[in-house]
Amino acid sequence: MTDTLRLATRGSDLALRQAGTVRDALSSRRRDVELRRVETRGDQIPDEMIHRLGKTGAFVRSLDEEVLDGDADLAVHSLKDVPTEEMGEMVIAGIPERAPSGDVLVHPDGLGMEDLPSGAVVGTGSLRRTAQIKAARPDLVVEPLRGNVDTRIEKLLAPRLQADHERRLIASGEASAATAEEGGGDGGDDADAEDEIDEEFDQTVEEWFDSLSDLERSAMERKVETEYDAIVLAEAGLRRSELFYDVPTTRLPREEFVPAAGQGAIAVTATDPDVIDDVRSAVDHPRTRVAVTVERTVLGELNGGCVAPIGVSALVQGEHVHTRVRVLSTDGTEEVADTRDLPIRSHAKAAEEFAADLADRGAADLIETAREEAEADEAAREGTRQEADDE
Repeated sequence: MTDTLRLATRGSDLALRQAGTVRDALSSRRRDVELRRVETRGDQIPDEMIHRLGKTGAFVRSLDEEVLDGDADLAVHSLKDVPTEEMGEMVIAGIPERAPSGDVLVHPDGLGMEDLPSGAVVGTGSLRRTAQIKAARPDLVVEPLRGNVDTRIEKLLAPRLQADHERRLIASGEASAATAEEGGGDGGDDADAEDEIDEEFDQTVEEWFDSLSDLERSAMERKVETEYDAIVLAEAGLRRSELFYDVPTTRLPREEFVPAAGQGAIAVTATDPDVIDDVRSAVDHPRTRVAVTVERTVLGELNGGCVAPIGVSALVQGEHVHTRVRVLSTDGTEEVADTRDLPIRSHAKAAEEFAADLADRGAADLIETAREEAEADEAAREGTRQEADDE
């Protein structure tokens, strides 16, 4: 172990903020930490949907390999990205206190899921969220959405902002043309034209542009490929990116929109016993660790990985862990769901039994069907790639 701990992290703004919280916690224990940015497989294929990136761990392996190879001492991940399989030498050394774990709907006017008009387009990059949206509102259109948190929001805001800008430019041009036809040019007519614009839009084009946030200005420059009416994001990601109060959001009901296992939690992995001890004493939050252990145990026992729409949410309440699980078909038309209070003293074993019960009640069949669909999809895409290579 080096005097200065080397912390491997992805280079996105959200990942760096998460890594920063771990660095600060360790620094408070008088450990110097430097961040080491690493590009992962998930980062290298920015337009690919999460469930199509292969086995779970697309955002994790490259970071952990830095630790295993001795180029870093520890790595930080979003826990929901960490595979539930055995990690060999790698240990989840610390899990800080969890941020809010639920999903939110982001809509420019603050509408909720139930308020969206039939046919509205909702964006998400998650198989789980897609199935949950289809189950709740089969009349909506769900379109793929990838990118960092700010990128996804920009994609939502871009069409409306660009259309608004275009209307303002047209109005400004029409007002100027009307002034010119009336024989303007005495210096006061420009002000009259601006007054006409103000009556329609309250602001001139320049004033309107100056009033935009940095995020909105970035959206103005974005090429629009898909027009989304709303998007679904994790509340934790919005908060950690400091964007939660920059856009209108509505929390989605957890009974229907059950989060992914580990959502909202951060995992710090390491192999060196001294580093593991330092991390555990500095950042580990026992209640969060119990809750996410239940969630990850259920997910692991169901063997769904990222190929099936599975939501698992656990909350420590006194001597029990209140646990909700929802397994859906990919089109949202079938599901196996239940809630159970698991004893905290034997939470891992109880989570295994809960998962086994769900599997016997049909969850295993839904997951197997989802896996077959994913394999067929991958085979079709591979065939398309091969045809392109042959041309």
